[in-house]
Amino acid sequence: MSLHPQVIEKDGEKVFVVLPYEEYLELRENLEDFEDLKALRAAKAEAGDEIPQPLQALRAEILDA
Repeated sequence: MSLHPQVIEKDGEKVFVVLPYEEYLELRENLEDFEDLKALRAAKAEAGDEIPQPLQALRAEILDA
């Protein structure tokens, strides 16, 4: 991913960054993917050695509830 930022300064200090809209969308999607990955890793760590259930078993459990 290549970014082409435009930095806006005020009184000699960097205050804002402007990105082309397509780059912003790609950056946002990458950040969402990263947040999903962190959540998945946390869930896996929380599950520990727990054996996962097949999807069909979970579906049956939900539908029977």
